[in-house]
Amino acid sequence: MNRVAAGTTVCIKELVASDETRDRLREMGLGEEQRVKLLSSKANVICQVCNARLALSEKLAQAILVEPLSSSAAA
Repeated sequence: MNRVAAGTTVCIKELVASDETRDRLREMGLGEEQRVKLLSSKANVICQVCNARLALSEKLAQAILVEPLSSSAAA
């Protein structure tokens, strides 16, 4: 997720982390097939999911594999 440009809407495809971390990400709304909008990707990744803004460390963002959505699918 940390390689996607700010303003891009993505779909989470896979969580590549420990079982505990994957469970926690899912509890926060960052599960597989969830749509997420990246707001910033500076030192921390800030994203919007389920009408909430979340800040993720660069390391944690690397564990979230995503696929960008086309502009028509994001609307």
